[in-house]
Amino acid sequence: MAVKLNKGSALSSLSLTPLIDIVFLLLIFFLVATRFAEEDREMDVVLPDASEAKPLTVKPRELFVNIDESGQFIVSGKVMDEPKLYEVLRRRAANNPTQASVIIRGDRRSALKYAVKVMDLCNKAGIKDYSINTKGN
Repeated sequence: MAVKLNKGSALSSLSLTPLIDIVFLLLIFFLVATRFAEEDREMDVVLPDASEAKPLTVKPRELFVNIDESGQFIVSGKVMDEPKLYEVLRRRAANNPTQASVIIRGDRRSALKYAVKVMDLCNKAGIKDYSINTKGN
């Protein structure tokens, strides 16, 4: 024997039309808002320079300056002369003024004057956090 349940009149009188209208309005709102955000990014604007602006600071890796036995400076696998090394150090200090760090690694057969030159270039570029390591066998 089947049991008959009375579901009541509340469920039958529930209208979904206002709910569909609200969802449709939200969809239109987000489509329009997204289009405005794209237009802001696509505008061809020449931004002004700011003399006192500082770049975002992130914790960078240390910059390794290697000195081989003949006194050549090698940074990231590239051989550099003094002016080029100074430019790299200066850019490193400008990009992250408070956390720029340099590790100087000198070959044991190289002269001390090359390590001193790198320390001098670090001081000139404004990098105060540097250390010297020596190469093993």
